[in-house]
Amino acid sequence: MPHNTTIVVIGLGYVGLPLAVALARHFPTVGFDISTERVAELRKGHDRTGEVDPPALRASTIKLTADAKDIIGHKVYIVTVPTPVDLENRPDLGPVLKACATVGQVMAKGAVVVFESTVYPGVTEDICGPELARHSGLVCGTDFFLGYSPERINPGDREHTVDRITKVVSGQDAATTALLARVYGTVTTGGVFQAASIKVAEAAKVIENAQRDINIAFINEITMIFQRIGISTYDVLDASATKWNFLNFKPGLVGGHCIGVDPFYLATCGLNNGHNPEIILAGRRINDGMGPWLAARIAEQLEPRSRILMLGLTFKENVPDLRNSKVIDVIRSLEQRGHSVDIHDPFADPVEAGEEYGVTLMSSLDGAGGYDCVVGAVPHTAYASFAGESFAALLKPNGLIADVKGMWRGVAIPDGFRLWRL
Repeated sequence: MPHNTTIVVIGLGYVGLPLAVALARHFPTVGFDISTERVAELRKGHDRTGEVDPPALRASTIKLTADAKDIIGHKVYIVTVPTPVDLENRPDLGPVLKACATVGQVMAKGAVVVFESTVYPGVTEDICGPELARHSGLVCGTDFFLGYSPERINPGDREHTVDRITKVVSGQDAATTALLARVYGTVTTGGVFQAASIKVAEAAKVIENAQRDINIAFINEITMIFQRIGISTYDVLDASATKWNFLNFKPGLVGGHCIGVDPFYLATCGLNNGHNPEIILAGRRINDGMGPWLAARIAEQLEPRSRILMLGLTFKENVPDLRNSKVIDVIRSLEQRGHSVDIHDPFADPVEAGEEYGVTLMSSLDGAGGYDCVVGAVPHTAYASFAGESFAALLKPNGLIADVKGMWRGVAIPDGFRLWRL
């Protein structure tokens, strides 16, 4: 593929924007998003996800647009839209299908459509292919071709970026696979792995997150056991980690758009093919129940109608990503028990927090105090650096410090305060 061939990236979120910026260093690249607000802020050099720094965004040659007329007739389309689940945890392919409609209406003969969105095996060929054909009037496998290259973006990770990781690719035929290998091979220094088929590539992605989910579920379950006998899971992990092949997963809340969602796609694949996915769904049940369980453990150490300060709302540390954060489960469970909860998070967008969860964020911790309990829910760097006097300022005498993430294990807690941790 010539270097003057234009590549169109559909969806400019956590996955699409970093990919589009990386591609634009080597190819003419158009970034398309249906949100005019998103495109406008990106044109000003601001990425609310924090994945692309303002200087890199402003220096990029990427063309940003929300107008489908700007993406007519190009050679390669890469779809990076979300793949959520509905309220019953069934795969919601709505965003992917809308992307197929958009691309189908603008692509011409010879186009290659690549999907990076996490799906279960078969979605690209059995669902997306026919949808593209329906909207374009073209024949899949003859007039246009499909590809799959699973995204591996880890929000907030500055080491495993899209231009450094190994990219898995697979195409509908050998020529498409070779084209994708050239495109992604140009972008990343981590190399390209050519999967045996599109279904294999789809499966490889979905089991990556399901595997992590199951391992964390195991640690969460043994945490529930160890709490009953009065020992810390973190102390146990310190000892177990001395074995060379021990997998050192940590307990806690499992949210976000990937690990907390993707296993349901794999489970659906199993159910659709006559298999009951017991381990996958058991892991999901344990991890989805962790929020109420944590709230119960905290509440049993407090007086009725206590004032609680929740530190952190995003789904992981040092990122603004609020998608599928399970901290809200802890908050709601505590409130249902009659406690009042104030929330602080230096990374979360207050407007988004209000829209997504109906909560109000504190603008600052300055002057905050008089709490019966402080909960360390997300290990943002600002919270992990707390010292003893930080707690003394925030808590009443005999106040409870609930260290959900083990970030204050080395902190000397002042006399007159209680510490609880997993």
